[in-house]
Amino acid sequence: MSHLLVRKLRPTAWTRPLQIATVVCSLVFTVGTILQNFLIIDLDMLRLALQSAGASASDAPGFLIGLRTVGCLYIVGNAVGLLALRGRTWTFWVVVAVNVTQAAGVFAIPPAVFDASVTLYGPAGILPSVITDGGAALLALALLGSLVAFRTPWAQRRD
Repeated sequence: MSHLLVRKLRPTAWTRPLQIATVVCSLVFTVGTILQNFLIIDLDMLRLALQSAGASASDAPGFLIGLRTVGCLYIVGNAVGLLALRGRTWTFWVVVAVNVTQAAGVFAIPPAVFDASVTLYGPAGILPSVITDGGAALLALALLGSLVAFRTPWAQRRD
């Protein structure tokens, strides 16, 4: 009897474009997070950031482990978005959660880290972060906007 209460979801004209955009963004964010995590964030950059913030540079190795651990979680989280074409509801919610929290990176990361990145690597030092965090904000807004408009994940309609 409970199967009669379940409504099927059907795609709209927006479903596939939203899923494709999610896959493309997720690929870019996964690569950007890998670059940020393993090329930009290193001991020299963290030592400079800590010194700029008035903290002890001797804490850099511990911060490096913490930042890289978080970065690896975002690499995995962004990679989940590559499954968007399957249209699963759980994928939608993981992608939303990952992108909303990744977008907060602009505010969560101390300015000294960005300053140190620019000092050591020039504007390219913040490019992966700008792309991943800024892009995550845009993707999250698109996904949440479609959720508000259609009241279902992936811009679908209920039968």
